Amino acid sequence: MRKAKLSVVNEFKVGKIDPRIYGSFIEHLGRAVYGGIYEPTHATADEDGFRKDVIDEVRKLNVPIVRYPGGNFVSGYNWEDGVGPIEERPKRLELAWGVTEPNSFGTNEFMKWCKKADTTCMMAVNLGLRGPEEARNLVEYCNHKSGSYYSDLRIKHGVKEPHNIKLWCLGNEMDGDWQIGHKTAYEYGRIASESAKVMKWVDPDIELVLSGSSNLGMKTFGDWELQTLDLAYDKVDYVSLHQYYDNKTGDTDSFLAKSMAMDEFIKTVICICDTVKGKKHSKKQVNLSFDEWNVWYHSNGDYVERWSVAPHQLEDYYNFEDALLVALMLMTLLKHADRVKIACLAQLVNVIAPIMTENNGGIFEQTIFYPFMHLSNYARGSVLLSNVTCDKHDSKEFTDIPDMDCIATVSDDETELTVFAVNRCKSEDYTLSVNMLDLDGFEAVEHIEMAGFGALDGNNFVSAPVKPSLAPLPTTDGRACDIHIKPFSWNVIRFKKK
Repeated sequence: MRKAKLSVVNEFKVGKIDPRIYGSFIEHLGRAVYGGIYEPTHATADEDGFRKDVIDEVRKLNVPIVRYPGGNFVSGYNWEDGVGPIEERPKRLELAWGVTEPNSFGTNEFMKWCKKADTTCMMAVNLGLRGPEEARNLVEYCNHKSGSYYSDLRIKHGVKEPHNIKLWCLGNEMDGDWQIGHKTAYEYGRIASESAKVMKWVDPDIELVLSGSSNLGMKTFGDWELQTLDLAYDKVDYVSLHQYYDNKTGDTDSFLAKSMAMDEFIKTVICICDTVKGKKHSKKQVNLSFDEWNVWYHSNGDYVERWSVAPHQLEDYYNFEDALLVALMLMTLLKHADRVKIACLAQLVNVIAPIMTENNGGIFEQTIFYPFMHLSNYARGSVLLSNVTCDKHDSKEFTDIPDMDCIATVSDDETELTVFAVNRCKSEDYTLSVNMLDLDGFEAVEHIEMAGFGALDGNNFVSAPVKPSLAPLPTTDGRACDIHIKPFSWNVIRFKKK
């Protein structure tokens, strides 16, 4: 059995965890909305047409924010199409995904759903085909109390009190030529800056996210951030990052090391933000919003009938190795809790999602549901500065991959300590020795594990065998604890102060 050591120090913390790091995403894409969160004909639908079985699952994930309405969708979206009497709303050809958008679900319906699902909205504005005018009008519609055209229009639509949406995205992936209204860095930086200005004039309390690079592989990555931040730095609060990973080659060792590339992506963007800060002699710190991340490749190439309504689109069925990488990716975000304040698992229901539904049918939890749920519920408070020592291995794409990846978090009242660990090795058990250097009086109360599964094992509507179970509790001797970590596994070890 191999040995690893995790040393944790309560005195030294990476940073306080912003709960919004456990955000998710609902786009008007596939069955995320229609047949996902909204299905009036479903047996569990409430008076507003929301599937209550989906709401129950979302609550399990403890998601504090949900990004809406896109995504690529938002760059061609007229927000006015989705408000007012449903029977008067226009049906539109939705060019981003090649379908028809009925607009029977829009801003007010989503805000009502957020309240029922115990979450809040991260709203995106269209800076593809539209601009500052439409963006500031939407802020007025959502956040101004009354006495103006758009606030009174909201009241006319049956919503008396303002939504008070505090987090806004300035467009989506504007660096990508697949984007409706794709722009150069200069073009986007200017329109983002002007939109930010008037949006904050309408509501000075909102926070704004600048659209960063669509992924690490973009040829403009780095220069895009430098140019756009140079133009908009003083008016924005966050810059976005997006990244999806796949295992099209079947190389599991390289696949599970891709969180290392994510780590470098984050470090690079932090450096760029601080470079612009230095150039401008600014005291303001711009932080990161990693508002699209996940595994995505199983559904690529699926046929979708053009101009259909809410087709089965991008419905990945995840396996166990996907769950391990999702755990590693979210742990990587937490390792940068001092600068990554917002993150959105893309997406929440049906479309590359942890929750899957059938139209007028059942529901099940995907493999990736569980590590996200564990971290969202148990990794609260602060991330501890920790040091992990273990053996390393190489793959076709990466070198010096740690067999074990671990983080530790402590609750705000310092009565709960949680260790999260992934063993990347398929065949090697580990003894993980946790040394609590300045943490007295803690004992293990629960060890949750996902282990014993093949890399390609998954869940579906008929059978859902890939789920967590309880492992034997390790004993804590003073400030030390030895934990048995099985091969190819996800582990949550919870400690409480005696």
